[in-house]
Amino acid sequence: MRKGLLNSTFATLLALSLPALAEAPPPPDTAALMSPFDFAASGAKAARNAEPEEAGAKVIGGEVAAEGAWPWQVALVIAGQPVSPDTQFCGGSLVLDTWVLTAAHCIHMADDQGDWADLDPKAISVLVGTNKLDGTGDVVPVEKIIRHPSYSGTQFDYDIALIKLARAPTAPYKTIEVPDANFSQVLNEPGVTTIVTGWGLQNGGKLSPELRQAQIQMLDRNLCNTAMMEARADEAAKGFSYAAEVFALSEDDAYAVWDQLVAKAPMPMSENMICSGTFEGGKTSCNGDSGGPLVVPLEDGSYIQAGIVSWGLSASSGKGCEETATFSAYTNIANFVPWLNEVIETNP
Repeated sequence: MRKGLLNSTFATLLALSLPALAEAPPPPDTAALMSPFDFAASGAKAARNAEPEEAGAKVIGGEVAAEGAWPWQVALVIAGQPVSPDTQFCGGSLVLDTWVLTAAHCIHMADDQGDWADLDPKAISVLVGTNKLDGTGDVVPVEKIIRHPSYSGTQFDYDIALIKLARAPTAPYKTIEVPDANFSQVLNEPGVTTIVTGWGLQNGGKLSPELRQAQIQMLDRNLCNTAMMEARADEAAKGFSYAAEVFALSEDDAYAVWDQLVAKAPMPMSENMICSGTFEGGKTSCNGDSGGPLVVPLEDGSYIQAGIVSWGLSASSGKGCEETATFSAYTNIANFVPWLNEVIETNP
């Protein structure tokens, strides 16, 4: 019996007779083709809210946060427009009085020609000191946007960025600490309680004007990678078994090519990512919460930020995010503390 990673999936499909062409996958969601900023700035987010459909940009399975809770949480909004769920496009966290931590994919986007660039700082503002997207709080202008130099818009590794505010907020707020590498090893142990916060769609596709929270836990990244690779193999094997038969490959040759293909495939979650969610599913984050904090409660009643909302699983319909997903990926902040310190020290 042949043994190897994901061979069981391929073996099952290879044994089938030549299949008919599969039904075309559903067209991708508009949000999936646009940056978070463009999704809000173009009015597509407002249009989605007018006709709620699938899940798609939210703390899934969460609850409304108490007023004043999570005082480091901020919202990135379109500059010059009234604050509302339609103009909020990402989250972030205050790590110093004038520094906001967020995801690189929130501030780095492609233009119509496919060229990638960071947003103009004047295009966005940061909402501080409120859990509601209703005009309360302090809307602070942005002085500078600094993306991690290794981040590429075509993938989610190194998904971290800093935003320097033009001034300190006038509304009440608190900053949150981030862990060093040693403490991170403790925080990232499977089973450690985590809390993700953000604005966005609630279950069923409705935008939330109020900050929401969900308690989840750290999960083993290797298990999360295995689950995703199995799912990808299930999908890839459908086309591969067809190709193997068209080219009249022997079973041994087909297995050899399949093994090479799987061996070359990168793991979805790198060491720069944290996997967090629940075994039962239905509690996680998704793209509308991008850039927001994943925090860990400490024994003294305080919190520390372990991760940044980065990416989640897409719904099988092709629209938005999977409401029953068991986990999402978060940027592992501890890996980037030296870079964060360097940026802040060189940009007084």
